[in-house]
Amino acid sequence: MRYQVEHRTLYNYDIPVIQSQQLLHMMPRETPYQQSVSCTLVCEPQPAEQSRRLDFFGNHSDYVTLLIPHQSLQVTSRFQADVLPRPTMAAFTNSPTWEQVQTMLQSQGTGHIEATRYLYSTGKVKSSEALANFALHCFTAQRPLLEAAMALTQQIYQEFEFDPQATDVATPLDDVLKGKRGVCQDFAHLMIGAMRSLGLACRYVSGYILTHPPAGKPRLVGADASHAWVSVYCPVYGWVDFDPTNNCLVQHEHITVAWGRDFGDVSPMRGVVLGGGKQQLDVSVTVTPLEYALT
Repeated sequence: MRYQVEHRTLYNYDIPVIQSQQLLHMMPRETPYQQSVSCTLVCEPQPAEQSRRLDFFGNHSDYVTLLIPHQSLQVTSRFQADVLPRPTMAAFTNSPTWEQVQTMLQSQGTGHIEATRYLYSTGKVKSSEALANFALHCFTAQRPLLEAAMALTQQIYQEFEFDPQATDVATPLDDVLKGKRGVCQDFAHLMIGAMRSLGLACRYVSGYILTHPPAGKPRLVGADASHAWVSVYCPVYGWVDFDPTNNCLVQHEHITVAWGRDFGDVSPMRGVVLGGGKQQLDVSVTVTPLEYALT
């Protein structure tokens, strides 16, 4: 499936901003299941400096600097990407047990160095006994890792309610666990924290997902949103992605932009401004299957 994605971020400020520096993660990654076709990034006002490079995790990172006074800043990314179907759970018949993977990751010189960077606590995802106990409902003795990860995906979906008003980017993970409410970012952090608390490698993935309008209704421009899910490391199969918000193994309706240890590594737009006072943020995302765009 080929998708067209437009992501527009608009900041309005009460007073002029004198200088702004921004770090952006808005361009799609190349993966075995995803190929970028085209991409553009437009900033208004036009930046004095703009550059792109790969960050530590291999994500496309854009750096922009604005040096003229401005009272609004709009950043629009547009890209097309081809996304292929991924293996289903039926393909993962040789998954090792989670205890075997735990032992592999704790051993030195085992060839899993890249995965070890996703083993440890971060500012937004701290390992804990409470998270480990939450995971152990699914990670029973000698259970295959990917089977247990799918069960944890289902457990989060069944026990937690999607509620955009319940949390914000600063809500501690312990509060999410206790309140059992949140959004896709919270559910991804929860699953990552639970698995890392058992000594397993798990990374945070940001991107977009195709949403389906009600039958007979047109797709609404700007009604979609950024999405987040989880990638689990399995030595036999590599990284396998799960979406606890939607209770599914990631397939061909997820479009990958970036991955890291938590949301802080892959925030779509983050920066510092000189001036501005209070700010108002408006975000609009449109994900379109290309054949719909042509009809």
